[in-house]
Amino acid sequence: MRHLAHAQTDMEVDVRFIDMMSKRCARVLDIGCGIGNAVNGLRARGHAAYGIDPTREVLEVAEDLYEPSWFRQMAATEAAPEKLAMNGLPQGYDVVLMSGNVPAFLSADDLRATFDKVGELLEPGGIFIVGTTTSIQGGPVDQDNAVAGLAMTLSHRFSDWHLTPFHAESPWSVSVFSANRLREFTESPDGMFILQG
Repeated sequence: MRHLAHAQTDMEVDVRFIDMMSKRCARVLDIGCGIGNAVNGLRARGHAAYGIDPTREVLEVAEDLYEPSWFRQMAATEAAPEKLAMNGLPQGYDVVLMSGNVPAFLSADDLRATFDKVGELLEPGGIFIVGTTTSIQGGPVDQDNAVAGLAMTLSHRFSDWHLTPFHAESPWSVSVFSANRLREFTESPDGMFILQG
């Protein structure tokens, strides 16, 4: 991964997706951030992004490549508001990202616990974006089971980060879950020019 970063390989397709889906200057948490390329890409676009990962070795690379204060060592199942606060990170987020097959390494119980914790982290109108392989543990079926009964709803599912419609044979999925609490519109929403009737 360090070699790919130094070779300037495009590893920001998820960053562009989030930048398009979120409001300006969003607060973002990347669960399973790896070497931090998404966090860095989001920061470069003006978002307040942070990353957590359970693996010290990859975080050392992230801290070497980018600003160390953006990252914390923490498992997905630990991402509760109080635990983040204890580690000096915000307790509420407009976007939570979990990608790069992170769900494949979580048991069904751990995936459910992670979805539950993310539901606590999301601000009204916030979104949880999950990108993963479809045919293994943690794919769309497991995600739909994990979100059942929680304060989130599946709002979109794509076959890739380029908004290709999802179908049963898709090898990859990008699922967007929305917090059930709606965000209030501001006086001047992004790109919306509402005519008064």
